[in-house]
Amino acid sequence: MCSTPDKPDIPLDGSPAVPSLHTKVCPEGLAYYEAALAAGSVQGEAPSCLAALGLLAPAVDAPDTLVPVPPDVAAAALAHPVERAIMEQQQSLNAMRTAMSQVENVYRSTRRETSVAVQRLYGPTVISAALEEAAQSCMTESLTAHPGGGRPAEILTEALPRALEARDRGVAQRTLYQHTVRAHGPTLDYIRRVTEVGVEVRTIDEVFERLIIYDRSVAFIPDNQGARHMSAVMIRDPGIVHYLASVLEHAWERAEPVTYRSDHQRPELLTEATRLNVLRLMVDGYTDAAIASRLGMSVRTVAAHIKKASDLLGSNSRAQLAYLTARAGLLDPASAGDRAADGA
Repeated sequence: MCSTPDKPDIPLDGSPAVPSLHTKVCPEGLAYYEAALAAGSVQGEAPSCLAALGLLAPAVDAPDTLVPVPPDVAAAALAHPVERAIMEQQQSLNAMRTAMSQVENVYRSTRRETSVAVQRLYGPTVISAALEEAAQSCMTESLTAHPGGGRPAEILTEALPRALEARDRGVAQRTLYQHTVRAHGPTLDYIRRVTEVGVEVRTIDEVFERLIIYDRSVAFIPDNQGARHMSAVMIRDPGIVHYLASVLEHAWERAEPVTYRSDHQRPELLTEATRLNVLRLMVDGYTDAAIASRLGMSVRTVAAHIKKASDLLGSNSRAQLAYLTARAGLLDPASAGDRAADGA
C-alpha cells in the first residue's frame, strides 16, 4: 500500500487536499484507479495517494461510494489553491518591493545629503567665503590650530577684527601655534591684543596640520589631494568633527600658554624646544627646506640650529650629528623632560 499522509481523507466539501510535494501515485493506486474507472465506482478504503491527488470523490447520493475523477479535473482542482497561494505570495512580494522602493528613495536622498557632510573646497576665494560664513555663524566656541610659525601681518590684520567681534558675541576662542611664533613680533603683538580680551593662546613644539573648528559642528582641514593652500575640506559629519576636536584638545593639554613680552626676546622654551624639533626632523631625513616649512621658520634659522647642535656635540657632518644626537638621547622624551626640569 501507499504511504499514508497526515490527512489522507477527502475533505468534507469534496475538494481534494493540496498534496505534498513528495506525493506520487503508487502501483497499487494506479491499479485501484483503473478498477474504479472500469466499474464506474468503488467502495472501501482507497490508496491514500488517490485521495491526496483528488482522483476519487464521494458519490453525491452515496457518500460511502467513491467515483473516479478525470485527471485534468483533479489537476485543476489541485492547482487552484496552489495558484492562489502563488498569487498571494506574488502580491506580498510586490508589496514588499513597493515599500522598499519608497525606503530606497529616502535612503538615497539621505545619503546624498550626508555626502555634503564632507565637501572639498577649491580656490582661495571659495575657501575664504566658507570660513567667513562658518565664523559668522559661530555662537559658542572656536578652536583653531595654525602651524608654520609666525603668520603674515596682513592675515593678522584681517583676523583681529573677527576675533574681537566673536568675543562680543560671547564665543570662547582657543588658538594653538607652534613655538616659533614666540620669535615673531607681529604674531606676538596679535596674541597680546586678543589675550587681553579673553582669547586663549598656547604653543607646542610638535608638528601638526591646520585645523579650524566652529561650535564643534563644522571643521576645516587641508586637502592633501590638491595644491597647497588652494584646496580644503569642510566637514560637518558629527563623528569626524568630534574626533578632530579631541585631537586638538589633546594637543592643547600638552601646549604652553603664551606670555607676551614687549621686547620679543626668544624665550628659553622657544630655543630649546625648537632646536630639538629641528634635530628630530633632521634625524627623520627631512631637508633644511622641508624642516623650515614644517616648523614655520627660515632655512637660515634651521641651518643655525643644526650648526649650534653640531658645535655642542662636536659633529663634522649631518650624518654624524644624527648619530651623536641619537647616542646622547637628546630626542628621548624622558631626557627632554629632565632638561626642562633643570631649566636647560
